[in-house]
Amino acid sequence: MTRKQAREEAFILIFEKEFNDDALEDIISLAEEVRDIKADKYVKKVFFGVFENIEKIDGIISQNAVGWSINRITKTALAVLRLALFEMEFYDEIPVSVSINEAVELAKKYASKEDASFINGILSTVAKQNA
Repeated sequence: MTRKQAREEAFILIFEKEFNDDALEDIISLAEEVRDIKADKYVKKVFFGVFENIEKIDGIISQNAVGWSINRITKTALAVLRLALFEMEFYDEIPVSVSINEAVELAKKYASKEDASFINGILSTVAKQNA
């Protein structure tokens, strides 16, 4: 599985968690069984990492989504933001520019142009703050 494919699988798992109160391990097991995927090291690190750091990640989103509460952000955009912010904050091996670009591409594929612009704006702002 390429990193791009793994990132997409991690995004889908993060998105699924929004609608499912099952344990994280159960969500991965079910996805592997039903969708016939194998969650690799990256997928597991990102999926578990997002939810281990959800308060910090959602705090960053809230601080930078001016005029938007977390509850108003679409579930798709929220999942993309959480994935990208996890990479940017906790996954040093991935360049910030790659995280932002891949997040925008995921948003274009699974959400709307408006979501892609919104995501790009938030992630770019966070990147500038961290520079």
